[in-house]
Amino acid sequence: MAAFLKTISIPVPWAAALLLILLGATAAQAQENTAEEAARRQAVLATLPPDAARRVFGLTATPAPGPSQPIGSYTKGCLSGAVEMPADGPVWQVMRPSRNRAWGHPALIAFLQRLGAAGETVGWRGLLIGDMAQPRGGPMLTGHASHQLGIESDIWLTPMPDRRLDPVERNEMSATSVVAENGENIDLSVWRPEHRKLLELAARDPAVDRIFVNPVIKRALCRGATGDRSWLHRIRPWFGHNYHFHVRLACPRGAAQCQSQAPLPPGDGCGADLAWWFTPEAKLPQPTQPARPLRVSDMPHACAALVNPIR
Repeated sequence: MAAFLKTISIPVPWAAALLLILLGATAAQAQENTAEEAARRQAVLATLPPDAARRVFGLTATPAPGPSQPIGSYTKGCLSGAVEMPADGPVWQVMRPSRNRAWGHPALIAFLQRLGAAGETVGWRGLLIGDMAQPRGGPMLTGHASHQLGIESDIWLTPMPDRRLDPVERNEMSATSVVAENGENIDLSVWRPEHRKLLELAARDPAVDRIFVNPVIKRALCRGATGDRSWLHRIRPWFGHNYHFHVRLACPRGAAQCQSQAPLPPGDGCGADLAWWFTPEAKLPQPTQPARPLRVSDMPHACAALVNPIR
């Protein structure tokens, strides 16, 4: 359901409520420190059966051997042969290392390194990299409905400091929201031209399928863009995402088991589909949590094979 809903241009009213279940807490969880994240994980684990996909993939601490292959869909898939993003690089630092979510397909690693280097040319000091994927991809215990194939990453909307953060800082410090407290406007005390430049660089990268940002950010980009606006097509409004932006790559070439998403609708996305996010329908109250958790047996067979031997 979530995979489908992220492909439509204007979410239908009942979909907004359901999506608040799936993703409404993501922005808050991205800021949780080690103790808060651990408490949430334990609370989730207490509700899950032994064969729940979130439990099995979420507790698997090592990658599967073999060539790197994304398998399945963005919201129901896994990753074999994952590569770990180095914790430190000249233009990046990996945040929240205690979560063990800095894994990805080589295409994602290359993209992040490429974007970090390009960002320097427009005044962005370096990337603070949030959640990527788990060692074998798959559903996470907390925070995300997607991030399962190793070709997605959160990037903080906070520039890298001019020093190396220690492990405690990386697990405890919070990103800075660029959305005002009223949720309707950009926080002009935080937002800088370099934010737009970094997002444009990311959106123009040929490996990118789409990028999710808070609707307020999308509206600011639409209002400020001049000249060639084609890159706005890949910037999509989504719940939360006021502390970070979420990059989703297209299925890498040769990834035969990776299921591509439906193409985005034409246009720059600055019209009626963006306007919907500022209507009362987009702010429906959160309903109760739906029932049955996804089991390992519900996953693609190749994904179940990645974790069944180690359960």
